[in-house]
Amino acid sequence: MIFSQNEVKLYKDFQLTNFNTLKIKSIAKSFYMPDNYGELITLFKKFREKYPVVIGNGSNILFSSKGVDEPLFYTGLIQSCIFLKNTVEVECGLKVQTLSKLAYDKGLSGFEFLIGIPATLGGAVYMNAGAHGQTISDCLLSAKVYDTKKDKILNLTKDELIFSYRHSILQDKKYVLLNAKFELKKEDKEKIKAKMDENLIFRKNRQPNLSFPNAGSVFKNPSNCEFSAGALIDKCGLRGFRIGDCEVYQNHCNFIINKGNATSLDYTNIVFEIYQKVKEKFNIELEPEIVYVGKMSKEEDKKWKILKK
Repeated sequence: MIFSQNEVKLYKDFQLTNFNTLKIKSIAKSFYMPDNYGELITLFKKFREKYPVVIGNGSNILFSSKGVDEPLFYTGLIQSCIFLKNTVEVECGLKVQTLSKLAYDKGLSGFEFLIGIPATLGGAVYMNAGAHGQTISDCLLSAKVYDTKKDKILNLTKDELIFSYRHSILQDKKYVLLNAKFELKKEDKEKIKAKMDENLIFRKNRQPNLSFPNAGSVFKNPSNCEFSAGALIDKCGLRGFRIGDCEVYQNHCNFIINKGNATSLDYTNIVFEIYQKVKEKFNIELEPEIVYVGKMSKEEDKKWKILKK
């Protein structure tokens, strides 16, 4: 059922299946769809004490099969993108695959690696998304963020965003990205397209597309280790390992796919089993990239406290 609250679209008891790339069935008690970041800020002011959750394309998210009581703010309608010579200013809800194509249309290089990443800009900056030796922070100049704790808009430089591997200051502070500005380089469009095609072919051969619902890379690659997370999982003999309707992807062991009707408990159990096997064999504690959202069962709560410690 849809309501209008201060002109912001609100959906009650909203099914989230099509708003997470893992396709977990989950019901949100309140689902808001602001049209611009002014409305997004207004919502934060209203729900200051209720710890709302912001989502974009729903990748890297595990929704609880028991539902989500927290207010959910969807940014997918906030997607302005303005090019000026070699710079571009982009709002948080634009999908980065779309951004990659728009840059190509302008003959601008720097976003080729984004073509296969199923995220919005907000999620990409939050996680400092990267692929093929590039990250979103490489060509970022500055960002406008909302400090939800102090109720103020901040303009931050790249240095102030404190980027590192799969990390930004947005994860440490109660900051929400509103928009970001990037500087790209002029390049021959054929070279840009060739690089984009190369990246897409690589992902197609190695990683599941969204016809195999998944939440993206499950674990961060461990530091000070010669092997990636996927290689460690593979060395534990877990390729194709399955719990319920969740399965370790055959072509890349750092992906877990939903084979049909996976639940958040299925996903939690398989992530925890992988974590334990790698720890036992290599004495390495893999750190999940996935963010759990919603009501946890006692079993899930116990396991995620260990996984996120």
